[in-house]
Parts: sequence; structure tokens; C-alpha cells
Amino acid sequence: MKSPAIPRGVWILGFVSLLMDVSSEMIHGLLPVYLTASLGASALVVGIIEGVAESTALIVKVFSGALSDRWRNRHGLAAAGYGLAAFTKPLFAMANGAGLVFFARFVDRIGKGIRGAPRDALVADLTPDAIRGAAFGLRQSLDTIGAFAGPLLAIALMLAWHDDFRAVFWIAVIPAMASFLLIAFGVRDPEVPAASGHTPKKVRFDRATRRSLGAAFWGVTAAGAALALARFSEAFLVLRAFDLHLGEAYVPAVLVAMNVVYSVVAYPVGRMADRIAPRVLLFWGVAFLVAADVALALASQLALAWIGIALWGLHMGFTQGVLAAMVAKAAPAPLRGTAFGIFNLASGIAMLVSSALAGALWAWVGPAATFWVGAFFALACAAITKAAVR
Repeated sequence: MKSPAIPRGVWILGFVSLLMDVSSEMIHGLLPVYLTASLGASALVVGIIEGVAESTALIVKVFSGALSDRWRNRHGLAAAGYGLAAFTKPLFAMANGAGLVFFARFVDRIGKGIRGAPRDALVADLTPDAIRGAAFGLRQSLDTIGAFAGPLLAIALMLAWHDDFRAVFWIAVIPAMASFLLIAFGVRDPEVPAASGHTPKKVRFDRATRRSLGAAFWGVTAAGAALALARFSEAFLVLRAFDLHLGEAYVPAVLVAMNVVYSVVAYPVGRMADRIAPRVLLFWGVAFLVAADVALALASQLALAWIGIALWGLHMGFTQGVLAAMVAKAAPAPLRGTAFGIFNLASGIAMLVSSALAGALWAWVGPAATFWVGAFFALACAAITKAAVR
């Protein structure tokens, strides 16, 4: 039988993600080098900023997810998160030191945290069960197209404007505002039929809620947290290429290369997750992460580093959409926002630890040590996934 079409709302959410990622990656592709080369920050400072910023986004999702279940207004919360992120973009262009960059990244990631769980739950609400993996894969793929289009635009502007970081950061404000306007006016929550008997109820973090999420959900959460511990911020991929003498104007190409692979892989892998055991795809993703870490640890020239960066993109394509679809399948429909929030809380704590550890290893031992330890954690992730996910 022919599969149902992916709903219009999922496509719109995909393009919302695409535009915001164009903006974010224009900035983030340059930010590690801007911090170290222009503002004099150390790799440890970069690691702390990235770890706090990304983990903040993931931790905030637990609260926005629960609120979206309580209020049954996933669209409103998602739009508020995109709006907050859009209005923080000018701060990067105005920053004269690491302090304002840290503040801007922190607030920007709060916006990401507010929108993340409600948006993912909204994708699940809009999509039939039979194509949920494909829907998450599509949204992730469109998101990732933005993630490599942004750095490409940043490279072109850096070359045209002779490495003017601030001018590039100002241009990044435009797609962020467009993203906010698109979600504000282009998508709505699906209506719940009156005959369904569904009435919103307060969601509390109590024992009954934890039990109702089910063992399958907690197994996926354990696997996701283990993977986040093994996968530190992509800022260290940028720093690795810069360490191997990639020019300042070209460092966003690191994120371009990674995200091209990611975007090409995410949708077909999402479709595969609707047909085969998702755990198999997670194991492949972990294997690609181990290979990426080894390549980046051994790299003495850019050629091997590019291979590691491409493998990193493969691992992202085989894991991120698959994990989201697994959470949506495992969690009861009225608790999907809470489930995505808890899942990302666990991943956020792990991401904070991994990025801070990566920065410390880089500063005190050397770049290779960062990636060797990452490979070790990835192998541990495989063991945890085998035990926790069925």
C-alpha cells in the first residue's frame, strides 16, 4: 500500500528549521575562530561556552515539553522559542568580548530549548504512525540543509568582505527573523476531535508520570544520553581543522561538509527506521562516530580530517532523527512533550560534561586526546544501547 503523504505542517516546520539554521550556522561556523583568534579566548573557554549553551537548550526542553502537554499549545511555545532566538542574533555582531558572546549564546539556546520539545511533539502529533520516521527524517534533513547553507554563505561573505566577522553576523539576523515569521503565521496545532474525550490535564514529574512513560522510553533516553556523552560540540571539529591550517575564511566549510553528509543521509535513514529495527541504525551511527574520532585523532593533515568530518556527519544522520522517532513511538501521545523534554534533559547533562571535558583535554593534553577519549565513550555508548534498547 502507498504510504501517506507527509503533512504540510511538517514541511513548514522543516523550512522554519532550515531558515533558523542558516542564521545560526553563519554565526556558529565562525564563532570558535572569532573567539580564539579575534577575542583571545582559549579552547577551554570555547568548550565551556559551547557546553553550557548547548546543554541549556536541551535542559530547557524538559520544561517547555511539559508545558506543551499541559496547555496543548505546542505551536505557541515553539513560535516563542524561535522568536527569542531571532532577537538575540544582533548581540553576536555587537560583542566586543567573550562575555557578551557567552550571554548571547546562552539566551539563544534558551530559545532553542523552548522550541525544541514542543516542535518535535508537534511533528509527532501531525504525522501518522506509519511514516513517523520519514517525517522526523525529513524535518531533520531540511534543518541540516540550513546547517550547511549557512556556513557556505558565511564563507562567501567572509571572502567578499575581507574577513569582516561582524558584517556576516549582521546578515545572519535576516533568515532568523524570516524563520520566526514563518512559524508564527504558517502552522497550527492539529485539532483534537471533541468525540475523542481528550481533556488536557496537568503533567507532574511524579512517580505515576514516570511509570506511564514506560520502560521502552527510558531505554531510548539512556541510549541518547550515552551518545551525547560521546558526541561533544562540533566547535571542536572547526578548531581541529583550524589547528591543521585551514584559513579563517574557510573554517565554516567544516560544518558545510559535515551537514551535507548529514542532510543527505537523514531522510533515507528515517524511512529505514519505519521498516527495520531502529537499534540497528543506532549501532551503525555509533560505529561511524568511533571511526570519525579515530580519523580526527590521527590527522596530521587536512585530508584525513575531512574524512573524519564526513564520518561525523554520517553518525549524525544515522542517530538524531532515529532517536526522535523512537521517543515519539515509545511515549504515550498526551505525554509526548514531556517525553521529549526529559529525553533532552538527560542528553543536555551529558552534553555539558562532554564539551567541558573536550575543552579541558584539548587545552591540557592536546587535540588528539579529545578525540581518543570521544572514541572510548562512543564504544561505551554501544554497550549501553545494546543493554537498554530493544
